[in-house]
Amino acid sequence: MNIRPIVWAAITTVASVVASVTIPFAANADTVDARCDLYPLGEDRASAVVPCTFSQRQGYVTITLQDGTTYDLSPTGSQPGNYRDQNGQAAYRQSGLDDRGQIYRLADQSIYVYWDTAGIPDSSSSNSGEPVTYTTVIDYNHINIQITEAEFNFRGTLTKLPGPDYSGTDGRVRVVLTPSTGRVYVFNEVTGDTFYDYTIDPVSVGEDPSTMCDPSVEPC
Repeated sequence: MNIRPIVWAAITTVASVVASVTIPFAANADTVDARCDLYPLGEDRASAVVPCTFSQRQGYVTITLQDGTTYDLSPTGSQPGNYRDQNGQAAYRQSGLDDRGQIYRLADQSIYVYWDTAGIPDSSSSNSGEPVTYTTVIDYNHINIQITEAEFNFRGTLTKLPGPDYSGTDGRVRVVLTPSTGRVYVFNEVTGDTFYDYTIDPVSVGEDPSTMCDPSVEPC
């Protein structure tokens, strides 16, 4: 019995299966639509939240913003996640978004790339007169929100209130968001005058940690 051809056939089959599982992104989905949150160096609030595309091939990463700004990152060194940008400056990939996306630290800013593009309006919505609204869930108790319309611009963090609502202020206006319904209510914090009252897609914030089952103390 000739064992060598059988063993070689088995190895080839296993390799083919592994390849089909581990590289579908590179083989089938080179470029994906994404959302990019841009954080200037040293800032903890995004200066912009924009549609973008993300490409990766053989370790090389390209991030292209809606306005055409492109970041080309080339792998460098023996450690994965280390890059040089198109200007030769150091950049690196950082964890922190789990399966929601990736973080790239550049010389003068950080780019948070989210795979979920929910909340990014299509081009037909830019002249609707309704504010353009982006949300990013930080955790169950905090949601970052950006609201822009003409000269109006609000960027801030909303904090969980008792009940279903989240609220935040910049000292001029207050924003109240009801994630389950997507209602956004914006008013003048001094006079109480309403600026906006509209609805976006519902925002998923996950389960309240206080109601989650703890298998160490109870059956789940």
